[in-house]
Amino acid sequence: RVAYDAMFGAGFPVFKKILPEATMLHAELNPGFNGQAPEPIAKNLQEFGAMLEKNHHDIGFATDGDADRIGLVKGNGEILDAHHAILILLHILKEYKKYDGTVIAAFSATPKVKTLCAHHKLNLEVTKIGFKHISGRMIEVDSIIGCEESGGIAVKGHIPERDGIWDALLVIEHLAQTGKSMEDLIQEIYEITGSLAYNRNDMHLTNELKMATMERCASGEFNEKFGKYTIDFIEDIDGYKFHFKEGGYVMIRPSGTEPVLRVYAEAANMDLVDAILSEASQVIQGS
Repeated sequence: RVAYDAMFGAGFPVFKKILPEATMLHAELNPGFNGQAPEPIAKNLQEFGAMLEKNHHDIGFATDGDADRIGLVKGNGEILDAHHAILILLHILKEYKKYDGTVIAAFSATPKVKTLCAHHKLNLEVTKIGFKHISGRMIEVDSIIGCEESGGIAVKGHIPERDGIWDALLVIEHLAQTGKSMEDLIQEIYEITGSLAYNRNDMHLTNELKMATMERCASGEFNEKFGKYTIDFIEDIDGYKFHFKEGGYVMIRPSGTEPVLRVYAEAANMDLVDAILSEASQVIQGS
């Protein structure tokens, strides 16, 4: 059983034609998206998750306003982040479809992509954030997947651009052919990469504090310690990603269009993620 949250976006007429028996939510025209941003992330999928928790399905999907980004929800209503969607699709393409090629991942994508690439002996190329950087490289090289943290994923055998419905159909096809559950597939990946939890905090700051924080990152202030965490190594392709010896990382990157500082955190479980985000907020507000 498949459920789909169209988020009042452009995907529902297509999905209805392909899977007319799927359970649909918000599958109607609403130019204002019912007052909610049509972004398939956890805070916007609570109604969908509650629906699946009450009425169990094998898998749930959501797509954004123009249906190019995907959100995954387990049949029991548990909402997965976009990093899980990336790992799931990459694993399906390589392990089961036997595709090869370079993995093109935005800087904000989970480092677990690197772990999965090493397991599958795939080359990984990391780009700046923004799908134009990913699709450009997909055109130039033989790629198996292009992916970013926002849920935009392009795959081999299709166009070098995001397509949430195509991505959903790949997962549905895999579950139908193998008879596996989403939980089976996730555990199969965790055996390779280890467990994964993630969250993002968009901090609404003055431009002065936003830029002061980025200057602190660039100055080397956090070369050894970030609050209570000890630095293992730092990446700065597009923003700053501080990896901790204790495990996990925090990534800091300013929005280019609004006074928002995006703070990303990943660790083995959500308690650790919450602790990292809390510490990051204190470090940043202490500027």
